[in-house]
Amino acid sequence: MKLYRISLAILLGLSTLTSCDDKLDVTNPNQQTAATFGSDVDALEENVIAAYNHIRMEGTYARVGYMLDVCRGDEVWNSSQVWYMPFDDLNVAFTDEIGQWSWRDWYYTINVCNYTLSRCGEDNSALSEQMKRIKGQMLFLRGLGYYNLAGYYQNPILITDYNTYSTLNGLYGSNNTYDEVWDQVEKDFAEAMTLLPTRDAGGEWAKGRATSGSAAGYYARALMMRHKYSEALTVLRAIINGQYGTYKLMANYGDNFREGSAFENNDESLFEIQFLDYGSQGVDDEWTPVNTSPNATQGSAIESNFGPGDCGGWADLSASPWLYNLFKAERTVSGTLDPRLYWTIGTYEPEWDGFEYGNVCYTIPQSDDWGNDDIPLVTNNNYGGLPVAKNTNLRTGIYDKVVTGLHCGINLRMMRYSDVLLRAAECENELNGPTQQAIDWINQVRNRAGLAGLKLADFNSKDKLFEQIANVERPKEFGCEFGRGFDLLRWGFFYSAERLQQLKEHAAVNFWTKPNYRDGVVTFTPKDAVSYGSCSKSSYDNYVPGHEFFPIFQGTLNDNPNLVGNSANNSTSNAEYFTGNGWTIHPVVNY
Repeated sequence: MKLYRISLAILLGLSTLTSCDDKLDVTNPNQQTAATFGSDVDALEENVIAAYNHIRMEGTYARVGYMLDVCRGDEVWNSSQVWYMPFDDLNVAFTDEIGQWSWRDWYYTINVCNYTLSRCGEDNSALSEQMKRIKGQMLFLRGLGYYNLAGYYQNPILITDYNTYSTLNGLYGSNNTYDEVWDQVEKDFAEAMTLLPTRDAGGEWAKGRATSGSAAGYYARALMMRHKYSEALTVLRAIINGQYGTYKLMANYGDNFREGSAFENNDESLFEIQFLDYGSQGVDDEWTPVNTSPNATQGSAIESNFGPGDCGGWADLSASPWLYNLFKAERTVSGTLDPRLYWTIGTYEPEWDGFEYGNVCYTIPQSDDWGNDDIPLVTNNNYGGLPVAKNTNLRTGIYDKVVTGLHCGINLRMMRYSDVLLRAAECENELNGPTQQAIDWINQVRNRAGLAGLKLADFNSKDKLFEQIANVERPKEFGCEFGRGFDLLRWGFFYSAERLQQLKEHAAVNFWTKPNYRDGVVTFTPKDAVSYGSCSKSSYDNYVPGHEFFPIFQGTLNDNPNLVGNSANNSTSNAEYFTGNGWTIHPVVNY
């Protein structure tokens, strides 16, 4: 009798399950898989947020991923002589794991984008406005990922189809060529331009997000990496004419480097990385994509790398004396210093007493150059160096010292309208030689700084105007920001002995300490122009051909048998590729 009742219960249970099968077939929201997640637009919006979060990680833009390109430029040198040394010297070994962090973190971003795009379909005309925005943002962020991977690693793996992840053969792909990756970058940005709203149409939604203007700006940048100046100029003109939204230069240059809603996502910004402001962050430094602390700081460590040791910073990177003296070489029409110097390099200048926050270094007053031990005027106590003020709170009056780690709340303006203007001038010059239009675009940027306008009559050749753009206008406007390394790549400066010598001169430094200065061991100061023939070092002295890119980490190559190294792994020159495309390396012209 007992067994009968048990059997009957089982049968009834089975019949109940069978009859109700279609009603119980629901997805557990707490146990979703790649096959079930993203079936509705709200879920895909979560993926959008995840992708944006990944671009502010250690290897993307929160620290190392940003700083590696800053190191590659001639405006900054490694004053700690430790942390970023091989990247600054352009001879990093393929066994250096730090060089792998950008590879790792950008692929995290790309993976999220690929999954989301697999849910969007191919027919853009069938998408709702919300889905168009989702797809456009994912295309932009994937394009941004490969923009960085191509610019850093030359020939990374190109993965664009989410189905690729379903097999080991797909996951362990082989390298794509430099041109193949740039083709994809251009394709992603170009499609994103058609899907995203302008910043004007986007309104509040557009603040902190990629817009059609963001995609157009980066599309022009990508085109210029392979000297497609005519196509790039068409896009840049459209941005200037307002086709992708209304942009203008901020009246105060410094407003591009402060935190707070009054300054961030401003009229000059085409795209920026969003960080939480000071006082609104958590306490957990979230260095890698696998960290998921609900109490994450959500700030950057750019300030920690730039900050002087006496102010609590890590004292890793300093501005080059060349950049400082470039600023000092030209005064405004009213006879004052270029205000961009104040926001770029944290030096004491008598004229700063009544300017902005005055002569301060993290609210600590400065009263002279080098005499007072209590005045932290150099970056690193052992090697000296001019402190970088840009993208730090050294000049904002918020606090008196660096809180090291991922705590700086200043948004990184990754593309500003001034870049559109100077790139348009560069393209115009490449296509038509010096023209009044090119001069006018340059003068918009100069006039914001209070400098006298350039005159067309002073530029009798394309080479001379290029020199002005490349080694005067761009360094003073974008000094110590991400992007200079990409510029040197596209200009081919590593493939000309004359240009490489110029880079060595720009990056020449002399080590300096206060005790040596006081004791008369050295008579110079960190502000003084440096002679390359007698300097302590120059970053480019140790440049190894092919190392304008960073090597693919050996551990990554070991894990993937289908992957091979790049020019940095093999120390092979890329000069033949550059010149074989017919691209011009402008000769050095005195300016």
